[in-house]
Amino acid sequence: MPDRLKDIAELFKIRLGFFVVLSAVLGWFMAVDTMDLTTFLRLALGGYLLTGASNGLNQIIETRVDGLMTRTANRPLPTGRMTAQQAWIYSLLAAVIGLACLFSLNPLSGWLGVAAIVSYAFIYTPLKGRTSLSVFVGAFPGALPPMIGYVAATGDFGIEPGSLFAVQFMWQFPHFWAIAWLAHDDYLKAGYQLLPFTGGRTKRSAWQIVVYSLFCIPASLLPWALPNGNPMVGNTALVVALLCGVMFLIPAVQLYRTLEMKAARRLMFASFIYLPVVQLAYVLDKL
Repeated sequence: MPDRLKDIAELFKIRLGFFVVLSAVLGWFMAVDTMDLTTFLRLALGGYLLTGASNGLNQIIETRVDGLMTRTANRPLPTGRMTAQQAWIYSLLAAVIGLACLFSLNPLSGWLGVAAIVSYAFIYTPLKGRTSLSVFVGAFPGALPPMIGYVAATGDFGIEPGSLFAVQFMWQFPHFWAIAWLAHDDYLKAGYQLLPFTGGRTKRSAWQIVVYSLFCIPASLLPWALPNGNPMVGNTALVVALLCGVMFLIPAVQLYRTLEMKAARRLMFASFIYLPVVQLAYVLDKL
């Protein structure tokens, strides 16, 4: 039984799920004035299960190509430790419970959850083997968690959750391309070309990463710069977002200058730090 639980955890990528749920929860905190534990738990559980279900469906669809890559060959499905039927059962059960949690908060957050899992598993995943534009497509479901969190609290969609979506949407490009730079050779084994341009680890691709890292700075200022004199955050969050944006840009520039793997690794780790720090600054500045 412990081995089966370990395999389910790997199928659902539970460590990755923590960061996804964190962004959803921080989006929720941006919209609320008081803490309601029941709502918080439904959002966290729903987000975690929906993320796990999306990852499970992704691995079902990619079982064959996962077996070709070193980084994924030991997953439960390629090794045969779990059958496709079992993975479908676990994933669909998690999806149903996760969506039920989100719909119990309000219909709009539930439908955003449906959009996230459908676009990730059934649009982004099949596109990965066909075009590098899949990164753009995948950025949409990847940016939904803070929006879902905000909408879960308010039941309304508007410019505020849209600005949180924009921050996470723009962040995903340098984040994912840093990973794609490091895993480029492995991705090629599966026929994936996920860097911006087909030449691989080139100056052209590195420059694209710099440009999108730079775009993260104005995107991160949107919650501060909302129109009608009603910003979501104050000047403290503005300063933190600017500083984090510059710190995020530095390894991207280093990657462009050197094209070295260690620069890509620095950018990847910087991306892991950048987003939660900026989002946490928004929440703390709002309090």
